[in-house]
Amino acid sequence: MLSVRLDSDTEKFLETLANETHRSKSFFVKEALKNYREDMEDYYEAQVRSKDEKRNLISVEELEKSLGL
Repeated sequence: MLSVRLDSDTEKFLETLANETHRSKSFFVKEALKNYREDMEDYYEAQVRSKDEKRNLISVEELEKSLGL
C-alpha cells in the first residue's frame, strides 16, 4: 500500500479522467507508473549498451543507405 499526495491540478485532472472514462484513479496511476518503469528500464539498458565496447553501431547515413532511403 502506498499513499501519494498530488498537487491540486494533478488531482483534478485525475478525477476528471477517471469520471470520463469510468475507471478508477488508481488504474491511471498504476498505468502511469508501469509506463514510467518501462521507460526507465529501457533508458538504463541503453546506458549499459552504450558503454559496451563490443557494440555494433552504424551512422544514420549507413542506416538510410541500408534501408534504401
